[in-house]
Amino acid sequence: MKKRKLVIIGSGPAAHTAAIYAARANLQPLLYEGFQSGPAGGQLMTTTEVENFPGFPKGIMGPELMDNFREQSVRFGTEILTEDVEWVDLSQRPFKIHGSSTEVLTESLIIATGATAKRLDIEGAGDGEFWQKGVTACAVCDGAAPIFRNRPLFVIGGGDSAVEEAIFLTKYGSKVYIVHRRDELRASKIMAERALKHPKIEVLWNSVIEKIMGDSVVRKVRIKNVKSGETEEQDAGGVFFAIGHQPNTAFLNGQVELNDVGYIQVKNGTMYTSVDGVFAAGDVQDPTYRQAITAAGTGCMAALDAERWLNHMGIE
Repeated sequence: MKKRKLVIIGSGPAAHTAAIYAARANLQPLLYEGFQSGPAGGQLMTTTEVENFPGFPKGIMGPELMDNFREQSVRFGTEILTEDVEWVDLSQRPFKIHGSSTEVLTESLIIATGATAKRLDIEGAGDGEFWQKGVTACAVCDGAAPIFRNRPLFVIGGGDSAVEEAIFLTKYGSKVYIVHRRDELRASKIMAERALKHPKIEVLWNSVIEKIMGDSVVRKVRIKNVKSGETEEQDAGGVFFAIGHQPNTAFLNGQVELNDVGYIQVKNGTMYTSVDGVFAAGDVQDPTYRQAITAAGTGCMAALDAERWLNHMGIE
């Protein structure tokens, strides 16, 4: 079984930034980019135009940006395996990484597997329907897109995230509706008050979106009142899920400490996890920002931390 200095699990901005820095430091990283677990390249592979990543004043398509990341990783010597990591054994070092068709040993590990936006099973919201054609799970990422401007927008959720996204979207939409299946928001009192007082926000109580309709993009939604059973169709320019994210940590089987919302816990100011020699980067450890640029930044930090840790351990 081959032994490596560094293995990186992931394929988004965090993983590839870590790989670029690690490869340039002659750590000869091996990167598992996944296969059946989702599109290699992470969430940017399902987005259209990315306008907020520095260095691209005219914007860039998400898949093209990730192709650039990958090409740069390979250019500096990163070895990439297109397969899933099924489990890892972190009980002793070198750690064992078990992929769908390979097993390797590694002195250090960077986990950059991201987080998956939670979505509801609504007709019209799925892949191949209106997902990323007016249906999304990140207002900050996508809200400024032209298709949402001066159109009625719908946010599904009732917590702080839903209110924050709704307030953000008021900059672009003609009106923003928070669709909540209960009769009171779960958001903190101060956030709930901001939503209820905002002139461009309306809360649709005891309601769910039953169907999303359109042509090439979202045009209408069908709203159902869960108490009365009544339905109505409304014009819509976009639908935003704001019901949370699920960090992709199942393959770790509890071997790394998670915080109270399920993200990998890193030591303050570093990318060190609870296991010596294991580092985390990107959305898998970030419940707050979840942006491509912040993921890339933590990928850089993780690679530098790993390099310094390997040097400290005398591993060359």
